[in-house]
Parts: sequence; structure tokens; C-alpha cells
Amino acid sequence: MYLTRLSLTNYRIFSRLELDFPRRVILFTGQNAQGKTSILEAVAYLANLSSISTANDRQLMNFYTPNEPITVARILGEFVRAGRRQTIEVRLIQDAATNPANPRFSKQVLLDGVKKRISDVYGQFNAVTFLPQMSRVIEGTPADRRQYFDEILSQVEPGYSRHLSAYTKALAQRNALLKTLAEVGGDKAQLEPWDELLARHGSLIMHARILALAALEKQAIPIHQRLTRDLEILQFQYQPSYEPLKKPAGQMALPVQTTLDRTGISAEELERGILAALKQCYHADIQRCQTSIGPHRDEVRFLSNQIDLEDFGSRGQTRTALLTLKFAEVTWMKQRTGEWPVLLLDEIMAELDPQRRKDLLSVVGQVEQAFLTATDLDMFTPEFVHEHEVWQVNQGIVTRS
Repeated sequence: MYLTRLSLTNYRIFSRLELDFPRRVILFTGQNAQGKTSILEAVAYLANLSSISTANDRQLMNFYTPNEPITVARILGEFVRAGRRQTIEVRLIQDAATNPANPRFSKQVLLDGVKKRISDVYGQFNAVTFLPQMSRVIEGTPADRRQYFDEILSQVEPGYSRHLSAYTKALAQRNALLKTLAEVGGDKAQLEPWDELLARHGSLIMHARILALAALEKQAIPIHQRLTRDLEILQFQYQPSYEPLKKPAGQMALPVQTTLDRTGISAEELERGILAALKQCYHADIQRCQTSIGPHRDEVRFLSNQIDLEDFGSRGQTRTALLTLKFAEVTWMKQRTGEWPVLLLDEIMAELDPQRRKDLLSVVGQVEQAFLTATDLDMFTPEFVHEHEVWQVNQGIVTRS
């Protein structure tokens, strides 16, 4: 899979940008705040259909867009997948015609020129993005880790984004009903329809996470051993809020980090188990006005030699684990989709020692296409710079060196 063309209109620093890409590695270079990261962010948007760096899509619109009743920011990408040319277009629309003080904002997504639901476009274009701030996947909150795995699963697991959306809506309705029951009382049986929706969609989300984490860990272990020269063993520990595995009778709880194998559990078994667990939590959930069981409360921990990296990992260990995770993600996506994802590396070389840079560039050589950014070309070997295309970015203008 590779991108052949990127067109940006009123996006970030760019009023208008048209780029045609060769099927190879491209290195964008230039000073900070010139537009390098914005180009990578636009490519990543075609895969995630959301920004990798902002919580609000309004922030992606060009600040200097003329003050008109209706303004549109546009990202259009043409790409080749399995020998077939396709296009994804995203339109961010700000309509101030009826209420200038509070403009209405909307988003449209088109696949091959036809408007589609966002959930129908996930997975058409795949990209693996590596940013320095992605250390939050390991060092951040449980929500950061859930978001990361939800984003990559939406790219490769058919229907995952639809189940996630349906689950989120049902969860909001159930929590609102829990608050009503806590404040004014009522029949707890009103929760049953929402329980069924949460169990149905939640079981499929949980099942996908179990299989994905197991597959990623299998890919990651040998990679991490190579990066650490066989000194460390990396583990992904899934901690679901609903535990489907029964604790053996008479077993004592020990403070030992272990990885449990849940891959043999079917989605149907998970659905029945989640439904029963939700009913058992009625009293506590009503008191808290929150649903305590389900994928929205799941956690993933990263362990190196049985040490939790969020709590006790050094900066070097965290950086290496993140590098391992991204290497594993590239290979896993290739196995799941049959296509290499486009690799996006933003100013990552400065975070790595010379050996890690060499390891990273070896992965760059595997994929069909990769985009890298750097302020300093000295981070790369002269051979690498000579073999690949170097494009200069200066105040939103891109020129080929």
C-alpha cells in the first residue's frame, strides 16, 4: 500500500498544497513550525479519521482562512491498495451563516467520491504513526492505552469501529439511567435493554482486543529481545474489568505479574459473562451512577522482565518498548491486511541512540512507503540521505532537494 497524491486545502499552515509521491521513502526536512508534522498528520488522518495531535478537529482548520459564512478544510489522499487506485477525502466544514458567534461544525468523509459513514471507511488506508509524544501509550493513563488499541483495531478489524460507537452510545444511556435510579428510584429492570447492548457490543470489542494483544505480543517478544540484546523480555498484560477466566479453586493470590491466555474464549461466552456481571453490579452501579464493568474500564500494562514500565521503567526502557510496539504493529498489520502500512515517523531519530536509529531504519526499508521528518539531516547516515528523496519544507512550501 502506498500514497500517490496528497491534496490539502485550508489545513493547518497550508492554504493549498498538492504533492505527488513516489513509491519510496521521503524525508521532509526544515526548521520547526514549517509544516512538516502537519503533512504527516494529514496522512495519518486518512487512516484514523481523527487527529493524532488535537482533541478537536476545528483546530486543524487554517487560522488565516478568509472570514466567510462557510469555510471548508479538505484532506484528499489517492493511494494504491492491492493494485487498485482509491481516494479518501475528508471535509471539515464550519458554518457560521446562521450563528456567527458559535459556528456549526461538521465532518464529511468520501470514499472514491461517494459520501460514507466514518465507520465504513476505516481500514481502507492503513498507516503506522510514530511520534515522540506517543510515550503516553506506556506512561499515560488507561484511557490513552485504550484509545491507542482502539485506533489500530479500527484500521484492521472489520466492524470494530461500529461496535465501539454503539457501545459508547449505550454506555452513555445506561449511565444516565443509573443517575435517574439513584436520584428518584425506579425499577432496575429498566437497565436490561442497555445491559444487552453493552454485552453484545462489549464482548466483540473485548474479543478483538484479546486476540490483537496476543498477536502483537508474539511479534514483540523477539523484536524486544533483539533491541535489548537478549537482556529483557517484554510482556503485554491485559487487565479487563470483567475477567472471563475462573480462578482455580483453592489458589492463593500472589503478587506476581502473569500473562493469562484468554484467546480460547469465544465472543458468545464473553457476551454471556458480561451480561451476568452487569446484573451483579446493579446496586454498586446505581450508587456510583456509573457502569463499572465493560471494555471502557479495561487496562493494558507493559512489563519488561516482570517490571511495570509505567511505574518503574526508565526513559530508555520506555523508549525501547515503544519502538518494539511500533515494529510489531507494522508486521501485525501486514499479516492482518496483506498490505504493508505506510510508515510515518515524526522527529523520532533525535529520541534514539545510534543503534536504535539503525534498527528503526531497517524497518523503514521493509515497507513500501515511509515518510520521515527531521530538522537535522545529521541524524541519518550519508548513505541513507543519498538513497532516498529529501524534500524541504519552509513556511508551508515544499520543494524537492
